[in-house]
Amino acid sequence: MVERNKKALLDLLNKDGNSECADCGCGDPDWASANIGIFICIDCAGIHRMLGAHISKVKSLRLDSWSDDQVEFMTATGNLAAKAKYEIHVPPFYHRPMAKDPQVLREQWIRAKYERMEFQYLERQTYLSGYKEGFLWKRGKENSTFQQRRFILAEEDDILKYYQKADAKEPKAAIKISELNANFTPEKIGNPNGLQISWVKDGSTRNIYVYTEDGKDIVDWYTSVRAAKYNRLKVAYPGGNDADLVTRLTRTFVKEGWLYKTGPRHNEPYKRRWFTLDDRRLMYFEDPLDAYPKGEIFLGHKSDGYKALEGVPPGKQDVGNSFTIRTPGRDYLLGAETEEERVEWMDVLRKVFDRPISPQDSTAAANLVHKRGNAPVLNSILGK
Repeated sequence: MVERNKKALLDLLNKDGNSECADCGCGDPDWASANIGIFICIDCAGIHRMLGAHISKVKSLRLDSWSDDQVEFMTATGNLAAKAKYEIHVPPFYHRPMAKDPQVLREQWIRAKYERMEFQYLERQTYLSGYKEGFLWKRGKENSTFQQRRFILAEEDDILKYYQKADAKEPKAAIKISELNANFTPEKIGNPNGLQISWVKDGSTRNIYVYTEDGKDIVDWYTSVRAAKYNRLKVAYPGGNDADLVTRLTRTFVKEGWLYKTGPRHNEPYKRRWFTLDDRRLMYFEDPLDAYPKGEIFLGHKSDGYKALEGVPPGKQDVGNSFTIRTPGRDYLLGAETEEERVEWMDVLRKVFDRPISPQDSTAAANLVHKRGNAPVLNSILGK
């Protein structure tokens, strides 16, 4: 019976929807929740175990024994039927985590579905209200200390603001929700619930770094931002397709890491800088958690002369694992810490250069470059 049931379970993986993890989409799931009726990957299985067996009874398809009743239930349910039940009211703006997403997003997605049942009962989706207020731990602009700050999100006013003191009447900063980006960067911030919020201020990218002690709270803040942005886009583009609109809510950084960079004359010593590629914006920092980058480059299309080249021009100093970013304004000579990193950076940069410039790209270029006085680069981006 043991071998028969194991074979029956493995055969079920060939049914539509069962060949991928029900929660993160990872291929070849080798685990299952016997009382929910879904097939899941090993990472999501670990999160399911955290819920407790009264919510999700996790079993290995290959290593555990299965009763006839359990196999029958798995056969009758499966991933597609479970999704129809547990994800019936997932809002369009809700970020459905993938395998590569941070633990906090995947854990809260799973808890929202099976523990809190948020997507079966709309009243449990607190991020639908358009207003959120609470305290976040925020890193200081001039030092590395995190202190609690009161934050308020008001969709109606298109504002996310925070206060230096809990009883302060005027906010320290007020950020337009429609113009900000929120991105989880837990490893960089040093907290599993770490969130980076970015926006353009006076022509340069301003960054703040926050976290909460509770994973649900930080994901609710993130989802409230996405909800507010989505609702405002629906007003601006009433006929807009949801699939297109959700791509404009928040962005995950394409790539981050340490690179070595020389100066514009190419004879200065190479310095180690933290680089962040955010869509078409390449920023570099002295410290990964600096409020402002030391410099930033808007990356245009290859037809305007943007290229990622292996090595450095002849006669220029080479720090090793080197490559060159060519722009209409200048060449940036860089070196990675490993050959693997160099290949990865060149690959993602070339994909950016291959992508056509969108109207949103042109607006972002104007906001960033024009205010910094780099007219030749701006003109090439805008096709002037």
